[in-house]
Amino acid sequence: MSKPGPLDERVMQRLKLRELRILMTVAQEGTMGKAAAKLALSQPAVSKAIAEMEYTLGISLLDRTARGVEPTLYGRALLKWATAVFDDLRQGVREIEFLADPTQGEVRLGCVENMNVGLVPAVIARLTRQYPRLVFTVTTASSIAEQSRNLRERRVDFVFGRIMRSMADEDDLEAEILCEDPLIVVAGEGSKWLRRRKIKPADLVDEPWSFTSPDSPIGTFVAEAFRAQGLDPPHMIVRSNSPHLGYAMAHTGHFLSVAPASVLWMSGKRFGLKAVPVDLPIRPGPMAIITLKNRIISPVAQLFIDCARNLTKSFAKKG
Repeated sequence: MSKPGPLDERVMQRLKLRELRILMTVAQEGTMGKAAAKLALSQPAVSKAIAEMEYTLGISLLDRTARGVEPTLYGRALLKWATAVFDDLRQGVREIEFLADPTQGEVRLGCVENMNVGLVPAVIARLTRQYPRLVFTVTTASSIAEQSRNLRERRVDFVFGRIMRSMADEDDLEAEILCEDPLIVVAGEGSKWLRRRKIKPADLVDEPWSFTSPDSPIGTFVAEAFRAQGLDPPHMIVRSNSPHLGYAMAHTGHFLSVAPASVLWMSGKRFGLKAVPVDLPIRPGPMAIITLKNRIISPVAQLFIDCARNLTKSFAKKG
């Protein structure tokens, strides 16, 4: 095949959305046969569509191997922009639907589990009272890297959560800082620590604790807070990536844990948690709305973002 040259008007006229969709499905499934079955097409029809694209562009889009197919360097480049094309088209359809009926639509947001017990349900509750026909798809990621990947691959419209240094350094991401949300040492209502008016961090080091692993973002922030006081990190008895387990253990009155101030504000009563009166500043990254640069936000997603701004302003004023 000839070397790739600049795309001209002839190529743009011949390249079809249907062919791009077929290419994306083949790349996802790994074989022509699986892609054909998923698209309800014959395998020759899929092969023909790929061949026509390669002929139009003058390049090889797929490498054929004994195990199936995988995108070439050129194929990966086209797939990256094809994903953006379909995302923009999807956003356009959603905007048309919104203009036809601004009371309905789908909001796709990404977050980590902690957000699901604090700010996220509070924003959704406010919006659904005003727009009862909105639908919310919440994709919970286990890590900051997974959040970023979901955003880049257009699985979510935006991320609502903490802005970490690794995300702030990414050139293709944009963050709007909403508020600070420090971590608070918490205990259940029956805890002996709630009967004291002032506690030193050193008093808590050897107590039983329950929260995420020491090498997780929250575990790192907690360890750094104790080390800043000249102390070793606290004694971890229960480690889990589930914030709910940490809250449940603290609720017993025997364990200590940490929770974002927003969770304590929104759901502290429901979880039976109260702040332990200890002077121990634990300040992770601030809360933010994170989007892809130069990506158009749908009107319904903008409704969520505006509501999140107003809610976090109330939270910040409460201090």
